[in-house]
Amino acid sequence: MQAEAVHSLSRNERNPGVPLTPDWFDHIAVNTPAAERRAATLTTRRTVKKEWQAAWLVNAIRCMDLTTLSGDDTPDRVRRLCAKARQPLADRILVGLGLDRVTTGAVCVYPTMVSTAVKALAGSGIPVASVATGFPAGLMPLNLRLAEILYAVDQGAEEIDIVITRAHVLDGNWSALYDEVAAMREAAGAAHLKAILATGDLKTLRNVYKASMVAMQAGADFIKTSTGKEGVNATLPVSLVMARALRDYGARTGFRIGFKPAGGMKTAKDAIAWQILMKEELGNDWLRPDLFRLGASSMLGDIERQLEHHVTGRYAASSRHALA
Repeated sequence: MQAEAVHSLSRNERNPGVPLTPDWFDHIAVNTPAAERRAATLTTRRTVKKEWQAAWLVNAIRCMDLTTLSGDDTPDRVRRLCAKARQPLADRILVGLGLDRVTTGAVCVYPTMVSTAVKALAGSGIPVASVATGFPAGLMPLNLRLAEILYAVDQGAEEIDIVITRAHVLDGNWSALYDEVAAMREAAGAAHLKAILATGDLKTLRNVYKASMVAMQAGADFIKTSTGKEGVNATLPVSLVMARALRDYGARTGFRIGFKPAGGMKTAKDAIAWQILMKEELGNDWLRPDLFRLGASSMLGDIERQLEHHVTGRYAASSRHALA
């Protein structure tokens, strides 16, 4: 069905999903060499310099899920990260850019750290995202994964980053994948659901497209590339295929679903590359935090360093831009 209008989802609105419809993806073909060529030329055909580059980097901060997902996370580390999310740029850089305030799109933590983050971000308007469902492998019984979602939401998480069972994709068991994501969507309630596909584990770009479409049909508000723990995380060819799936789903349903690349992105150059992909494939609307997030941590340090160079003409030592 071709919708007359396409609209994005506000924070209080959810993707209603549709019944599982294999006809939308069963016979999809992905030309891998062509996807790789298209991805390789994105950043060579379009460049941004000087004040335009600075504007794109500031926008990347606004769309960033500032993240800590380490086994040695502590409440103090999370509080420091939240302070950085509140003020990701030093005062001297803000003044030089002519800006009053910039914040990150969200802070992403483990479920046990959600309450700490919620308290640290009170009054800031910055939502807390929580990974859940046995992150990063997801190899837990479904009832326990759903309980983890309920716990994170109860602690105050407004966004839930779930992981799918990769075996469902590799086996082509689309009904199992659909039912799993739909159950997670129901458990999340009003919280936005980001479905992590762990694309580095899915073997083919066809599988990436199919998993993307099933997750959206099941009600995911965002689709996300990776946990950051796989051997291969976010890549531009994979992101290109996911962007095409987003576009196709929107054309069929009238809903705009968000996209979050994560893992392996460390530089300001990476931040611009993924924004170029969004602009070229989906348009300017996907350069806003309600439809686009960058799952990153160390990337912010390089962005801040590049913006200081833009303002002062000099590069500061990386120690001056510590994350936490």
